Amino acid sequence: MDRRVLKEAARLADLHDPYVLALIVATEGSAPRRHGGTMLLRSDGTFLGTVGGAQFEEEVKKEMASTLQSHRGALRHFELRGWKPGALPSRCGGSVDVAFQYMPGGPNILVWGAGHTGLALCHVLAELGYDHSIADDRPKLVTQDRFPGAKNRWVVGADELPSRVAKEGARFSHVYLLGYDAAKDEEVLAGLLPGFSGPIGLIASRTKRGLTMKSLEKRGFSRKQLAPIRSPVGIPIGADSPEEIAISIAAEIIRDVRGTE
Repeated sequence: MDRRVLKEAARLADLHDPYVLALIVATEGSAPRRHGGTMLLRSDGTFLGTVGGAQFEEEVKKEMASTLQSHRGALRHFELRGWKPGALPSRCGGSVDVAFQYMPGGPNILVWGAGHTGLALCHVLAELGYDHSIADDRPKLVTQDRFPGAKNRWVVGADELPSRVAKEGARFSHVYLLGYDAAKDEEVLAGLLPGFSGPIGLIASRTKRGLTMKSLEKRGFSRKQLAPIRSPVGIPIGADSPEEIAISIAAEIIRDVRGTE
């Protein structure tokens, strides 16, 4: 495989940016490239690498674009003996099998609240191998000993967190507000909602949820803007303890990642 493609794939994975790989897995007769030829398609539509050029490569690019849109990989056979039925207009004299693989950006979760539930959730996320960051305004709780697997450990106020997220350029897929203060949770929501399109989980009782939503509406947020908020959080499994709630939230994230209902 092309080392440049491998390095770029690793870079995109760190950025949680989806991409598509095309890999020549088998050839027969004469072909533009042999086994191992690779191409990469970024989410912005740009390509890296080559599988051989000409009409064959253009067809591979089309299939890669389709894979990026459908999120579904495939194995395709390309006949390069132009005199055969269904073949590409090529005189190479062989055929090529190409595997197309969609690589999702992967979850990257921001957890606001380093208390019992936040701690339990981060432990579960670490076991799943999911990137995550923890934020809280209590320095004694946001430590490496408590959150060894966190990419970021931010000691920030609720009103400062949205600007910290923007400054760091972190591409979070999910945000979960597991804080200890309803007013601070609302401040985080008010700061994140205008620029964050992913799911935002708010741990709350029915009363807290209702009051928070009404308060945000009074602050000018529309129903559409409030739609990303998930409350109650997690899959409904009757969770009660911090550990059970953490498992239910992790299950919700897994459902999002796998695209299942």
